[in-house]
Amino acid sequence: MGQREIRADYDDRSIVVYQAYSPAIAEPAVAAQRFVPPFKMERMTWIKPSFLWMMYRCGYALKEGQERVLAVRITRSGFDWAVSNAVSSRIPGKPAVRVQWDPERGLHHEALPCRSIQIGLTREAVDRYVNEWTVGITDVTALAHQVHEKVREGDLDGARALLPVERPYGTTTAQNA
Repeated sequence: MGQREIRADYDDRSIVVYQAYSPAIAEPAVAAQRFVPPFKMERMTWIKPSFLWMMYRCGYALKEGQERVLAVRITRSGFDWAVSNAVSSRIPGKPAVRVQWDPERGLHHEALPCRSIQIGLTREAVDRYVNEWTVGITDVTALAHQVHEKVREGDLDGARALLPVERPYGTTTAQNA
């Protein structure tokens, strides 16, 4: 795996990104298959194609306000637009899309030598994400808990067997963002 390589669950038309929310936001989103209030369009929302990075961020769906993990399937064209319009989070200003490359995480949340992309969407990008790109939303909280239970039991092979299959995603723009 390269230092900065997007790895994701994707097919010819869509890619899965992960987000964690409170039940108050997650349940209506799953029911509507798109983000609806109380989701706030005016806030920056961060999407992550790495399941394990999301598990690190939300503590296997145990952190307050992040008790539900959603697998959001979005169009590849939308994801590619976001990546091609992203600027580094270190650059000042208020772009519609920000990108960060943080250390990928392992099953015990340990930092790995490669980097995982996070994409922050705001303004126009959030509107596109919610109203154009989202293909479907699945609650994968039970999977997060199952993986965590295997890790706690010391069954790392069992935990790995449960993980979504993520493979290198082929966009050259993303590697340079």
